[in-house]
Amino acid sequence: MAIKGVIFDVNGTLIDIETDEHCKRVYRSISRYLSYQGIHHSRSEIKDEYFRIMREQRKASSERHPEYDAVEVWRELLRRKWNASPGLCPTKMEQMPVFLADMFRGVSRRRLKLYPGVRRVLDELRHRCRLAVISDGQRAWALPEMRTVGIDAYFDPIVVSGDYGFRKPDPRLFEQALVKMGLAPWEVLYVGNDMYRDIYGPKQLGIKTVFFSSNQGRKHMDGVAPDYIIYNFEELHNAINFLGGN
Repeated sequence: MAIKGVIFDVNGTLIDIETDEHCKRVYRSISRYLSYQGIHHSRSEIKDEYFRIMREQRKASSERHPEYDAVEVWRELLRRKWNASPGLCPTKMEQMPVFLADMFRGVSRRRLKLYPGVRRVLDELRHRCRLAVISDGQRAWALPEMRTVGIDAYFDPIVVSGDYGFRKPDPRLFEQALVKMGLAPWEVLYVGNDMYRDIYGPKQLGIKTVFFSSNQGRKHMDGVAPDYIIYNFEELHNAINFLGGN
């Protein structure tokens, strides 16, 4: 049967990204910004509170693969520190969690670029079939990063785990993409770089998988094998043709 749609993972598959969420510079920058709002805490206090709230979110979830909400982490952190700055404008208090989530990601990011050949392949595929993405992460980060490297317009839908409270390999994320594409599992391919999240996950629904052996992701998982392996992104054409493309 002809392939009518291709669903991609993002980070580690389309985008070569590196972040360092433990970098001192991240929390120093945020600490200095918050001091202008009357919230005075050291970078280590900000860091400890950030990760404490993240752990609390995940622990409170009933999901097997819980996803946190970065904006809500910062909202809760500010709420706990509200007494330190009683004069803070409520409007600014409402806007600051989004700004802090953006700032956190921007300062922690070390590398952001497409893997070689990604744009050429997407340019060709967009005329052959539907394209979508499923990303483990936060919408506040995923969409700006996709726009920065110029690939956001290729995909519909864009499914981000942070919107749902659970992450891959939960099959519901793949089901969301299929429903929005109006396609059945046997009509699509899934392309990803992590053997657990990106190969085991879609295989639960009977979706054919292509493993991109990039510089990121889990390379092996007992009992799990992709339908095709590529080592260069432009080899995806061969995978599609082999697995049922036209």
